[in-house]
Amino acid sequence: MTATAEVAAPAGEPVEARPPRWHVWGLVAICVLAGGLYAWAIGAGQIGNSYYSAAAKSMSTSFTNFLFGSFDPAGVVTVDKPPMALWPQAISVWLFGFHGWAVLLPQVVEGVAAVFLLHRTVRLWAGEQVALLAALIFALTPITVAINRDNNPDTLLVLLLVASAYAFTRSVKAADSRSRTKWLLWCAFFIGCGFLTKMLQAWIVVPGFALAYLVGTSGAVKRRILDLLAAGAVLVASSFWWVALHAFWPGSKPYIGGSTDGGAWDLIIGYNGLGRVFGGSGNRGGGSMPVPSGAAPTGQGPMEFGGPGGGAMFGGQPGITRMFDASVGGQISWLLPLCLLVLGTVSVAGVLRRRRGVPGDAAERAGWFLWGSWLLVTALVFSLAQGIFHPYYTTMLAPAVAAISAAGMVMFWRAKSFVRFLLPLSVVLTAGWAFVVVSRDTSWHGWTRWAVLGMAAVAVVVLVLGLRRAGLVAAVVAVLLVPAVWSTATAATASSNGTIPAAGPAERGGGGFQVFGGQRPGNGRPARPQIGTMPGPGGGGRGELTDEQKRILAYARENSGGAEITLAVAGSSQMASPFIMGSDEVVIGMGGFSGSDDAPSVDQLQTWVSEGRLKFVLGGGDRMGGPGGRDDHGRQAWISQHCSAVDPNLYGGGSEQLLECRA
Repeated sequence: MTATAEVAAPAGEPVEARPPRWHVWGLVAICVLAGGLYAWAIGAGQIGNSYYSAAAKSMSTSFTNFLFGSFDPAGVVTVDKPPMALWPQAISVWLFGFHGWAVLLPQVVEGVAAVFLLHRTVRLWAGEQVALLAALIFALTPITVAINRDNNPDTLLVLLLVASAYAFTRSVKAADSRSRTKWLLWCAFFIGCGFLTKMLQAWIVVPGFALAYLVGTSGAVKRRILDLLAAGAVLVASSFWWVALHAFWPGSKPYIGGSTDGGAWDLIIGYNGLGRVFGGSGNRGGGSMPVPSGAAPTGQGPMEFGGPGGGAMFGGQPGITRMFDASVGGQISWLLPLCLLVLGTVSVAGVLRRRRGVPGDAAERAGWFLWGSWLLVTALVFSLAQGIFHPYYTTMLAPAVAAISAAGMVMFWRAKSFVRFLLPLSVVLTAGWAFVVVSRDTSWHGWTRWAVLGMAAVAVVVLVLGLRRAGLVAAVVAVLLVPAVWSTATAATASSNGTIPAAGPAERGGGGFQVFGGQRPGNGRPARPQIGTMPGPGGGGRGELTDEQKRILAYARENSGGAEITLAVAGSSQMASPFIMGSDEVVIGMGGFSGSDDAPSVDQLQTWVSEGRLKFVLGGGDRMGGPGGRDDHGRQAWISQHCSAVDPNLYGGGSEQLLECRA
């Protein structure tokens, strides 16, 4: 058999019914490592993304709030995502009470489950050794460590997509057509659940999965097409049942946050759907925006987005190199050069095998199509997206990166002839790129750039000398050295940046909200920014109320005359989050996430005040309408006409203005 034929086969040993004990303990050790990284110090006071944390608490108070993902306990407006990722968090809060660790614990469990399930998936495709290495790479991916210590939806999305890959692999490995169809339908169901976690982002993998099924199964073409049509029906049903439920719900229901008409369909197609790809209203992909009133300390200048040199909002400028730039590179790009080398090698070898008539394994081919399309299509969509893009989205690439790089390294290691030098080349390529990324800011474990070069040199020498097992171990250490350090350092640093979690130095913290004070040190670099979640005046990232907020809330409660809603807070959701998390009062945030949703409407405000259900409003003026002065649908005008300022001396004074409203 030729070298090119050998290099195309990732699988070595067949999957054993009872793997050796060290394999089992190896997987246990990797899962324990992952759990330790994800759970370390999550009880230190941080509460993750306060927007979702407040919603988790609100959802634990009623069934309707739980079902639709209400941000506030009154069920006025939902978060701007479907609620599936928040359901485990709300259940945890309901069971254990509202604590930071109770909100974050479900993500730790989901993250470890994803590592375990990726191992089982890759094991079916490429064998135990590749599976263990893939699980280790996945567990040590820096952005995955960061996101699994937070409560954004991406952790559950990744778990569900890995589950779909597992079901897909079971499908193409099935011996009979009935089992093949059953597992393909499960694959579609899990992707549909991913849709209810983060909408159209989950569907990015669908074309690759469909193509992989067509080329990776041995049944009749007609049967494959029918199977895909059935899977499509399951995908649509599992994706849209919640959308239909909200549309036809017979009772009162919250307004869907982020939509223009209060419905889920508009959110899917608009702001959280095609708007993320093509940009548009509410989806600015570049530039800067002013700091909302009170969000920046006195004397600080405009809010910038992205790391130094990026200058763009959130995750850097769109372009084919975005996955490697200053904002994103340290999150996910460590093994991308290796993956590209592996995929290129496999593609060339596959073409040569086909031209020479060398038979191939259909399930093996399906696996390469599965993971390769997952990586390439997702990276391309993320790179070229014109709308809002956060670097932590790239955790969706981590399973594919882990599977491809693990399969490639083991494949190169097992190869004979000249092909065996692809493994030393992989080590050199990966170490060189790690050196570049670390050199962008040597204040963050800059020593690793020299350590990785030294380790790579050792690995290459050992491999060239033909010490195969020692060479593979050295190669793995060289490839994972810097990501492991970044992941460990991320886990060891309790961060209050729950809105945009990231690994690495603060200046490159994934394009988070970076507020610069306008001062530059002597070296000409921007001053090290403060990165936070824009919680508003006095609102911290730990779900606690300031003394001023406590006084305001106490006054509103004592003087509300038994109103159902103790306080309505103007501005973005971050202004209301501390009140929801830090008390058991019914507090609502007007306008949803950015303050620009038509919820509550002016008619609702008028009805509430007329019926005695609301008496006090906090804030107004430039806080209405959210960042950038977005449309507040007339709420500020109504407040100006119907509400008057309360004497600050009555509630102890402060920077916030409490208003009393009358019909």
